[in-house]
Order: sequence, then structure tokens, then C-alpha cells
Amino acid sequence: MPQYFDNIDTLKHADLSYSFSLLGEEYTFKSDLGVFCKDGLDDGSRLLLETIAKTDLGKNILDLGAGVGPIGLILAHLDPSRSVTLADVNDRALDCCRKNAASLGVEAQVQIIHSDVYSNINSTYQTIVTNPPIRAGKRVTYAMYAGAPSYLSNGGRLIIVIRKQQGAESAEKYLRTLFPKVERIAQRKSYRVIVATK
Repeated sequence: MPQYFDNIDTLKHADLSYSFSLLGEEYTFKSDLGVFCKDGLDDGSRLLLETIAKTDLGKNILDLGAGVGPIGLILAHLDPSRSVTLADVNDRALDCCRKNAASLGVEAQVQIIHSDVYSNINSTYQTIVTNPPIRAGKRVTYAMYAGAPSYLSNGGRLIIVIRKQQGAESAEKYLRTLFPKVERIAQRKSYRVIVATK
């Protein structure tokens, strides 16, 4: 069965969209079949945004595994001084991401690129954010964690959201082998927002 991290050319398309309220604003995002959370903003992304969107994330941000773009595009929308790179391996998700960037009016602030983890990432960032693709397995998600220090400036942060039953404890433990400072800054239901600082 195709997953949201697969590129299946034969998978049919659907002109989907979903709307939601977040931090006092209304958003509508274009979506499609074969993308992550095609029918709505997932609880993890919502908690991540509610926790960090209005904090100081620096000016250069990478949304790794961006999907149709809710995290990175809303971060750009809420602060015009931010420059956000949105990267994903799923081409149809990136097509939706471009449409969503246009509808939010943040095209000048964002770069949308196809990248398998860090394969096409060539810059350093003050913040890397991710709602990691758990279904892709630890080979992918742990590569996202392990590669992060190489793409962060000194003092930069990797911020992830992950559910307890999807390996939050082991992910936090692994991050402690990579970063000198790791802390949990939010928790709701089984979701945790974890910050690892270089």
C-alpha cells in the first residue's frame, strides 16, 4: 500500500482541501491523495505550531519532511522576517506546498525543494523543525536526527514532535547522544515536543 513518503506516478489525484483554526487565524490548505494527513491538520503538527510558532526561531528555518507545508508555511506567514526551506521526498506533497505558499502569500519567503532527508540540503539553519515520518521507519527518522547537527549553526536547534507510543522515549535518548542539550518543552495527550540544541 502506498505511503505518504512514496512517489507513485500511477496513484490518482484528488483536489482536496481542509480548513482549520490556529493561534487565532483561519487557514485552508490544498491537499491530495498519497500525502501525509490529507484530510486535516494532525494533532502533532498543531501542538508543534502552538508551542513554537510565535517564539524566536531565528531567520533561517528548515522544515524537513514538510508534506503539504502547514508547519513551515505558517511559520513563514507569522513572521515576514523568516526565510523557510520546506523539503520533502513526496513530489505531489511539494506540488500542494507550492499552491499553499501562493495562497498564503509567502512565496518570497520560502524555498520548496525535493530532498530525501538531507540529500539536497546545502545550507545551515538556526532551526530545523520536523514532524518526522514515523511510518518510514527508524532508518529515515534517525537519519533526520543524526544529520541535523551538520545543518545547524552553532546554538541552532532541532525541534521535533513525536508520540510516546511511536518511540518518543527512544528518540529523546538518541538525541542525547547527538546534542549537548535536549529538553521536552510541551506535552499534550501522547505527543511531545522535544528541542535539541547544538
